Amino acid sequence: MWELTKSFRFEAAHSLPGTTFGAASEEIHGHSFRAEVSVRGTPDPSTGMVLDLGLLERSMAEVQKTLDHKLLNRIEALGTPTLENISRFIWERVQHAGKITRVSVHRDSCNESCTYFGPQG
Repeated sequence: MWELTKSFRFEAAHSLPGTTFGAASEEIHGHSFRAEVSVRGTPDPSTGMVLDLGLLERSMAEVQKTLDHKLLNRIEALGTPTLENISRFIWERVQHAGKITRVSVHRDSCNESCTYFGPQG
């Protein structure tokens, strides 16, 4: 079994009312985000690849365009722009590219990340 991971970065702003960070979190502020999308499987004998990463890259580029240099609070399908919701949002938009096993979103400057493993059930 192999796992491939491809990542992309985006810069975005948000506000998060109601956290223990108080006013600092409630004001519009920005972060540098790094998202990782992982697929798992066995390489196809004819190609030697678990997945043509070009297919995943196309899906990821669309998501990056949606998120990069945006105010995340304005993206309706995202909901409250938490790490949890951002990772789920990305999953939903790349899941057709292959057997996605996880999506991780990192805010490296804050030493934070969240990993979504897909819907349970």
